[in-house]
Amino acid sequence: MAKKLTLFLVFVAVAFVTATGCATPRAGLSRVGHAIQVGAFSDVKNAERLTARLQVRGIDAFYFKRDNGLYAVRFGDFPSREAARREARRLVADGMIGSYFIASPENLPVAKRETVIRKEPATIISRPKSDQPRSRPDNDRGSRDMGAIAARTAERFVGIPYRWGGDTVVDGMDCSGFVRAVYNLCGVNIPRTSREQFKVGDPIGREDLRDGDLVFFGASDDSINHVGIYVGDGRFVHAPRRGDDIKVSSLDENYFTTRFMGGRRYF
Repeated sequence: MAKKLTLFLVFVAVAFVTATGCATPRAGLSRVGHAIQVGAFSDVKNAERLTARLQVRGIDAFYFKRDNGLYAVRFGDFPSREAARREARRLVADGMIGSYFIASPENLPVAKRETVIRKEPATIISRPKSDQPRSRPDNDRGSRDMGAIAARTAERFVGIPYRWGGDTVVDGMDCSGFVRAVYNLCGVNIPRTSREQFKVGDPIGREDLRDGDLVFFGASDDSINHVGIYVGDGRFVHAPRRGDDIKVSSLDENYFTTRFMGGRRYF
């Protein structure tokens, strides 16, 4: 009886993962919680200055370009709306920020994707006939959708000067901070440095890259020093160096071809 119950529970778990497209989060990754968003700047320099002020206070802030063309600053990863609101009120009282908006994780792309998938009919799992080839259910569509969202989000940063790290940036932090910000806007927390980012996610070869994958460069697997976001057709978006504008480059450029160490997929 116990054996039958165990098999039934395993069957239910498999059916749930198949139907929802969800699985246990990969080590090193987590979902973004509630965040504080401030500003609606037409001049990116105002967003830069506010971000720098917050970073001096030890706040991991970043700025980004919204769909309406204005720049906003976002920071925080709070477990609840109330926790985010308390911190925002404290910063207002300290004169660090003015009006603010609490960004809810339910409104981030990764959460919306799961909601849509769960609304679809569950896949019926049946034992295949002996003369039918076995095949795994295709749970790839949601991953492709999220990758496309990450790629299009990255493209919105092109042309923006990248100075989020100030004068304290260590090697590799500029570029990794950029890709981390993009994934944050999609609802996923990834590690802080390019070396740490390279250690998580699914390894992807160049021929299998698709939108939203991260592409890594360095002298070896142990010496990763640059990262970008793949956006299709052999191109990727990245922050080339501290103080430079975010741009699109090609993997076919000799500099990147000789240093390409592989891709990673997180969705």
